[in-house]
Amino acid sequence: MSVEAAKPASDLTTRFAAAVVMIAVACSAIYFGGWPFRLLVAAAAAVMMVEWGDMHRAARRWSWIGAGLLVLGLLGAAQWLYPAGEIDFIDGAEAISLQSFDELWIGFAALAGLAVLFGLITRRLSMGWGFLYLALPSFALLVLEWARFDLVFWLMLVTWSTDIFAYFAGRSIGGPKLAPRVSPNKTWAGLIGGMAGAGVIGAVAALLFDLGPIFLVAGAPLGLLAQLGDLYESSVKRRQGVKDSGSLLPGHGGVLDRVDGLLPVTFATLGLLLLILGTA
Repeated sequence: MSVEAAKPASDLTTRFAAAVVMIAVACSAIYFGGWPFRLLVAAAAAVMMVEWGDMHRAARRWSWIGAGLLVLGLLGAAQWLYPAGEIDFIDGAEAISLQSFDELWIGFAALAGLAVLFGLITRRLSMGWGFLYLALPSFALLVLEWARFDLVFWLMLVTWSTDIFAYFAGRSIGGPKLAPRVSPNKTWAGLIGGMAGAGVIGAVAALLFDLGPIFLVAGAPLGLLAQLGDLYESSVKRRQGVKDSGSLLPGHGGVLDRVDGLLPVTFATLGLLLLILGTA
Protein backbone atom coordinates (compact mmCIF):
# COMPACT_ATOMS: atom_id res chain seq x y z
CA MET A 1 0.00 0.00 0.00
CA SER A 2 2.83 2.39 0.80
CA VAL A 3 4.35 1.87 -2.65
CA GLU A 4 1.03 2.54 -4.37
CA ALA A 5 0.52 5.64 -2.26
CA ALA A 6 3.99 6.88 -3.08
CA LYS A 7 3.47 6.75 -6.81
CA PRO A 8 0.85 9.52 -7.08
CA ALA A 9 2.84 11.75 -4.71
CA SER A 10 6.03 11.17 -6.69
CA ASP A 11 4.23 11.84 -9.96
CA LEU A 12 2.74 15.06 -8.59
CA THR A 13 6.17 16.19 -7.36
CA THR A 14 7.70 15.51 -10.76
CA ARG A 15 4.89 17.33 -12.53
CA PHE A 16 5.20 20.30 -10.19
CA ALA A 17 8.99 20.58 -10.55
CA ALA A 18 8.80 20.32 -14.34
CA ALA A 19 5.98 22.89 -14.43
CA VAL A 20 8.02 25.37 -12.35
CA VAL A 21 10.96 25.05 -14.74
CA MET A 22 8.74 25.44 -17.83
CA ILE A 23 6.98 28.49 -16.38
CA ALA A 24 10.30 30.09 -15.44
CA VAL A 25 11.71 29.57 -18.93
CA ALA A 26 8.54 30.89 -20.58
CA CYS A 27 8.30 33.96 -18.33
CA SER A 28 11.98 34.79 -18.89
CA ALA A 29 11.56 34.57 -22.66
CA ILE A 30 8.42 36.73 -22.58
CA TYR A 31 10.12 39.33 -20.37
CA PHE A 32 13.19 39.65 -22.59
CA GLY A 33 11.07 39.37 -25.75
CA GLY A 34 12.49 39.76 -29.23
CA TRP A 35 14.73 36.97 -30.45
CA PRO A 36 14.89 34.96 -27.18
CA PHE A 37 11.11 34.65 -27.27
CA ARG A 38 11.01 33.95 -31.00
CA LEU A 39 13.63 31.23 -30.77
CA LEU A 40 11.79 29.56 -27.88
CA VAL A 41 8.49 29.56 -29.79
CA ALA A 42 10.17 28.27 -32.95
CA ALA A 43 11.97 25.52 -31.01
CA ALA A 44 8.74 24.46 -29.30
CA ALA A 45 6.93 24.41 -32.66
CA ALA A 46 9.70 22.26 -34.16
CA VAL A 47 9.49 19.74 -31.32
CA MET A 48 5.71 19.61 -31.66
CA MET A 49 6.02 18.97 -35.40
CA VAL A 50 8.24 15.96 -34.67
CA GLU A 51 5.79 14.78 -32.00
CA TRP A 52 2.90 15.14 -34.44
CA GLY A 53 4.78 13.12 -37.04
CA ASP A 54 5.59 10.41 -34.50
CA MET A 55 1.94 10.20 -33.43
CA HIS A 56 0.94 9.72 -37.06
CA ARG A 57 3.76 7.23 -37.64
CA ALA A 58 5.41 9.30 -40.35
CA ALA A 59 9.01 8.66 -41.29
CA ARG A 60 11.20 10.67 -38.92
CA ARG A 61 12.98 12.38 -41.83
CA TRP A 62 9.69 13.98 -42.88
CA SER A 63 9.05 15.16 -39.34
CA TRP A 64 12.45 16.82 -39.21
CA ILE A 65 11.96 18.39 -42.63
CA GLY A 66 8.61 19.73 -41.47
CA ALA A 67 10.21 21.04 -38.28
CA GLY A 68 12.88 22.84 -40.29
CA LEU A 69 10.33 24.39 -42.65
CA LEU A 70 8.25 25.45 -39.67
CA VAL A 71 11.17 27.19 -37.96
CA LEU A 72 12.24 28.97 -41.14
CA GLY A 73 8.68 29.96 -41.96
CA LEU A 74 7.90 31.30 -38.48
CA LEU A 75 11.14 33.24 -37.99
CA GLY A 76 11.20 34.48 -41.57
CA ALA A 77 7.59 35.68 -41.64
CA ALA A 78 7.84 37.29 -38.21
CA GLN A 79 11.04 39.17 -38.98
CA TRP A 80 9.89 40.18 -42.45
CA LEU A 81 6.52 41.53 -41.36
CA TYR A 82 7.13 42.42 -37.71
CA PRO A 83 10.86 43.00 -37.09
CA ALA A 84 11.98 42.24 -33.54
CA GLY A 85 12.45 45.35 -31.45
CA GLU A 86 10.58 47.60 -33.87
CA ILE A 87 7.09 48.94 -33.27
CA ASP A 88 4.83 51.30 -35.18
CA PHE A 89 4.79 54.99 -34.31
CA ILE A 90 1.63 57.09 -34.11
CA ASP A 91 2.05 60.84 -33.59
CA GLY A 92 5.66 60.29 -32.63
CA ALA A 93 4.91 57.73 -29.90
CA GLU A 94 5.29 53.99 -29.94
CA ALA A 95 1.83 52.50 -30.49
CA ILE A 96 -0.14 49.99 -32.49
CA SER A 97 -3.33 50.38 -34.46
CA LEU A 98 -5.51 48.11 -36.56
CA GLN A 99 -3.39 49.10 -39.56
CA SER A 100 -0.36 47.61 -37.81
CA PHE A 101 -1.84 44.21 -38.62
CA ASP A 102 -2.60 44.78 -42.30
CA GLU A 103 0.21 42.37 -43.23
CA LEU A 104 -0.80 39.74 -40.70
CA TRP A 105 -2.70 37.85 -43.39
CA ILE A 106 0.41 37.70 -45.58
CA GLY A 107 2.17 35.75 -42.83
CA PHE A 108 -0.80 33.43 -42.37
CA ALA A 109 -1.04 32.88 -46.13
CA ALA A 110 2.69 32.15 -46.46
CA LEU A 111 2.57 29.58 -43.66
CA ALA A 112 -0.59 28.03 -45.09
CA GLY A 113 1.21 27.73 -48.43
CA LEU A 114 4.10 25.93 -46.72
CA ALA A 115 1.58 23.60 -45.06
CA VAL A 116 0.06 22.71 -48.44
CA LEU A 117 3.53 22.20 -49.93
CA PHE A 118 4.58 20.00 -47.03
CA GLY A 119 1.39 17.94 -47.30
CA LEU A 120 1.99 17.43 -51.02
CA ILE A 121 5.64 16.48 -50.52
CA THR A 122 4.83 13.93 -47.83
CA ARG A 123 1.64 12.85 -49.65
CA ARG A 124 -0.09 12.81 -46.28
CA LEU A 125 -2.97 15.15 -45.47
CA SER A 126 -2.38 14.61 -41.75
CA MET A 127 1.14 16.04 -41.97
CA GLY A 128 0.02 19.10 -43.91
CA TRP A 129 -2.78 19.68 -41.40
CA GLY A 130 -0.37 19.21 -38.48
CA PHE A 131 1.96 21.83 -39.95
CA LEU A 132 -0.93 24.30 -40.31
CA TYR A 133 -2.33 23.45 -36.86
CA LEU A 134 1.01 24.37 -35.27
CA ALA A 135 2.20 27.16 -37.56
CA LEU A 136 -0.71 29.60 -37.44
CA PRO A 137 -1.07 29.86 -33.64
CA SER A 138 2.72 30.01 -33.27
CA PHE A 139 2.89 32.92 -35.70
CA ALA A 140 -0.01 34.61 -33.92
CA LEU A 141 1.92 34.29 -30.66
CA LEU A 142 4.99 35.94 -32.21
CA VAL A 143 2.84 38.80 -33.49
CA LEU A 144 1.18 39.26 -30.11
CA GLU A 145 4.58 39.51 -28.42
CA TRP A 146 5.61 42.13 -30.98
CA ALA A 147 2.46 44.13 -30.27
CA ARG A 148 2.02 43.80 -26.48
CA PHE A 149 4.15 41.44 -24.44
CA ASP A 150 1.82 41.85 -21.46
CA LEU A 151 -0.93 40.22 -23.52
CA VAL A 152 1.31 37.17 -23.87
CA PHE A 153 1.69 37.06 -20.09
CA TRP A 154 -2.09 37.36 -19.79
CA LEU A 155 -2.91 34.51 -22.17
CA MET A 156 -0.27 32.31 -20.55
CA LEU A 157 -1.76 32.97 -17.11
CA VAL A 158 -5.25 32.18 -18.39
CA THR A 159 -4.08 28.91 -19.95
CA TRP A 160 -1.97 27.84 -16.97
CA SER A 161 -4.73 28.64 -14.49
CA THR A 162 -7.19 26.64 -16.60
CA ASP A 163 -4.93 23.58 -16.43
CA ILE A 164 -4.20 23.95 -12.72
CA PHE A 165 -7.75 24.59 -11.53
CA ALA A 166 -9.20 21.94 -13.85
CA TYR A 167 -6.70 19.38 -12.56
CA PHE A 168 -7.37 20.00 -8.87
CA ALA A 169 -11.14 20.44 -9.29
CA GLY A 170 -11.35 17.20 -11.22
CA ARG A 171 -9.21 15.32 -8.71
CA SER A 172 -10.93 16.67 -5.58
CA ILE A 173 -14.55 16.79 -6.76
CA GLY A 174 -14.73 14.10 -9.44
CA GLY A 175 -18.24 13.40 -10.65
CA PRO A 176 -19.61 12.82 -14.16
CA LYS A 177 -17.12 12.42 -16.98
CA LEU A 178 -16.90 15.19 -19.56
CA ALA A 179 -16.00 13.11 -22.63
CA PRO A 180 -15.24 9.54 -21.55
CA ARG A 181 -14.65 8.26 -25.08
CA VAL A 182 -12.08 10.96 -25.80
CA SER A 183 -10.45 11.63 -22.42
CA PRO A 184 -11.62 9.34 -19.61
CA ASN A 185 -10.04 11.41 -16.81
CA LYS A 186 -11.73 14.72 -17.59
CA THR A 187 -14.85 15.66 -15.62
CA TRP A 188 -17.48 18.37 -15.72
CA ALA A 189 -16.17 19.54 -12.36
CA GLY A 190 -12.74 19.98 -13.93
CA LEU A 191 -14.22 21.93 -16.83
CA ILE A 192 -16.11 24.31 -14.55
CA GLY A 193 -13.19 24.61 -12.14
CA GLY A 194 -10.81 25.42 -14.98
CA MET A 195 -13.14 28.09 -16.36
CA ALA A 196 -13.64 29.61 -12.90
CA GLY A 197 -9.91 29.72 -12.26
CA ALA A 198 -9.21 31.23 -15.66
CA GLY A 199 -11.96 33.81 -15.09
CA VAL A 200 -10.54 34.96 -11.76
CA ILE A 201 -6.86 34.92 -12.74
CA GLY A 202 -7.64 36.50 -16.12
CA ALA A 203 -9.55 39.35 -14.47
CA VAL A 204 -6.80 40.03 -11.92
CA ALA A 205 -4.11 39.95 -14.61
CA ALA A 206 -6.14 42.25 -16.87
CA LEU A 207 -6.40 44.77 -14.04
CA LEU A 208 -2.69 44.57 -13.27
CA PHE A 209 -1.71 44.94 -16.94
CA ASP A 210 -4.42 47.53 -17.66
CA LEU A 211 -5.64 45.59 -20.68
CA GLY A 212 -9.16 46.96 -20.92
CA PRO A 213 -12.70 45.76 -20.09
CA ILE A 214 -12.93 42.95 -22.64
CA PHE A 215 -9.98 41.10 -21.09
CA LEU A 216 -11.55 41.42 -17.64
CA VAL A 217 -14.31 39.03 -18.68
CA ALA A 218 -12.53 36.95 -21.34
CA GLY A 219 -10.74 34.57 -18.99
CA ALA A 220 -13.58 32.09 -18.43
CA PRO A 221 -14.58 31.75 -22.12
CA LEU A 222 -10.94 31.28 -23.08
CA GLY A 223 -10.63 28.74 -20.28
CA LEU A 224 -13.37 26.80 -22.04
CA LEU A 225 -11.55 27.19 -25.35
CA ALA A 226 -8.30 25.94 -23.79
CA GLN A 227 -10.04 22.78 -22.60
CA LEU A 228 -11.60 22.25 -26.02
CA GLY A 229 -8.09 22.45 -27.46
CA ASP A 230 -7.00 19.86 -24.94
CA LEU A 231 -9.90 17.60 -25.92
CA TYR A 232 -9.03 17.95 -29.60
CA GLU A 233 -5.50 16.74 -29.02
CA SER A 234 -6.85 13.93 -26.82
CA SER A 235 -9.08 12.85 -29.71
CA VAL A 236 -6.08 12.80 -32.05
CA LYS A 237 -4.09 10.68 -29.59
CA ARG A 238 -7.06 8.36 -29.11
CA ARG A 239 -7.37 7.85 -32.88
CA GLN A 240 -3.64 7.18 -33.18
CA GLY A 241 -3.58 4.85 -30.18
CA VAL A 242 -1.01 6.80 -28.12
CA LYS A 243 -1.13 8.04 -24.52
CA ASP A 244 1.11 11.10 -24.86
CA SER A 245 2.41 13.13 -27.78
CA GLY A 246 5.96 12.56 -26.53
CA SER A 247 8.12 12.05 -23.45
CA LEU A 248 10.35 15.12 -23.42
CA LEU A 249 8.76 16.73 -20.33
CA PRO A 250 8.94 14.62 -17.14
CA GLY A 251 5.48 13.99 -15.74
CA HIS A 252 3.80 15.92 -18.56
CA GLY A 253 4.45 13.91 -21.71
CA GLY A 254 5.31 15.89 -24.82
CA VAL A 255 5.41 19.61 -25.56
CA LEU A 256 2.14 19.32 -27.50
CA ASP A 257 0.51 17.80 -24.42
CA ARG A 258 1.35 20.99 -22.50
CA VAL A 259 0.40 23.63 -25.05
CA ASP A 260 -2.61 22.06 -26.76
CA GLY A 261 -4.89 24.48 -24.90
CA LEU A 262 -2.60 27.43 -25.59
CA LEU A 263 -2.93 27.13 -29.38
CA PRO A 264 -6.62 28.17 -29.67
CA VAL A 265 -6.30 30.67 -26.79
CA THR A 266 -3.52 32.46 -28.69
CA PHE A 267 -5.74 32.83 -31.76
CA ALA A 268 -8.65 34.09 -29.68
CA THR A 269 -6.46 36.61 -27.83
CA LEU A 270 -5.17 38.02 -31.10
CA GLY A 271 -8.79 38.23 -32.31
CA LEU A 272 -9.77 40.17 -29.17
CA LEU A 273 -6.90 42.60 -29.69
CA LEU A 274 -7.94 43.21 -33.30
CA LEU A 275 -11.54 43.69 -32.17
CA ILE A 276 -10.50 46.32 -29.61
CA LEU A 277 -8.34 48.17 -32.13
CA GLY A 278 -11.10 48.02 -34.72
CA THR A 279 -13.66 49.60 -32.40
CA ALA A 280 -11.33 52.17 -30.86
